[in-house]
Amino acid sequence: MNPVIDTIMSHRSIRQFKDEAMTKEQMKTIIEAAQMAPSSRFMQTYSIIGITNPLLKKDLGTITGLTYVENNGHFLIFCADLHRLTIMASEEEKQNMQDMLESTQFYQIATIDASLAAQNAALAAESMGLGVVYIGAIAKNLPEIDKLLNLPSHVIPLFGMAIGIPDQKPEIKPRLPIQAVYFENQYNSDAEEQREFTESYDQKMKAYYQTRSENPRADTWSGKNIALFQKKADANYSQYVKSKRMNVK
Repeated sequence: MNPVIDTIMSHRSIRQFKDEAMTKEQMKTIIEAAQMAPSSRFMQTYSIIGITNPLLKKDLGTITGLTYVENNGHFLIFCADLHRLTIMASEEEKQNMQDMLESTQFYQIATIDASLAAQNAALAAESMGLGVVYIGAIAKNLPEIDKLLNLPSHVIPLFGMAIGIPDQKPEIKPRLPIQAVYFENQYNSDAEEQREFTESYDQKMKAYYQTRSENPRADTWSGKNIALFQKKADANYSQYVKSKRMNVK
């Protein structure tokens, strides 16, 4: 293997960071690496907001209920951003753009663009000896975060990323067997074969959960996800996205 592959294969989520801020040089390198990610039609339909105000970080920590949102070296929020595409348009052109701006197609493109940029940022940070953790919990109160960040129409916060010097070294989580996620030429719809892969993986995850050094518990991959998906979906999320005039049609 090479250093890039070694870094990728060593990924683990870090939730405890040393009390040391990232330097401007470090963050510049990480953001520039994020910008080098591929982008559909080279639209670059994302924005990254760095949270440097301690009071704002505290508010975000309260909203998410996560201490490491406040306590880290730097906190980023990745946004789907179609607003930038309208900046140079005339008022008439903006009206003509609404159908595309509100489409599911371009909401998906913006989400993918932001995700690719984020993974570049994560890999860059980890290659520098830093730790990262993605934060999906900003979705707990998107309207409030929207106000805090002063987001215009067609801009939606998707997820956060805490970055910093690791103050822990958790075990690496086992991944699904490659046969469960990689198929050739067509989807593997063999239910019995897929069940076999999943049962085997559930046993690995059960052992991982029971023996890991932090927050051990009795659980399996299938069990926790089946329980999650039996809950009611958050209708507020869809309402918020549509209020931003995205993913409407």
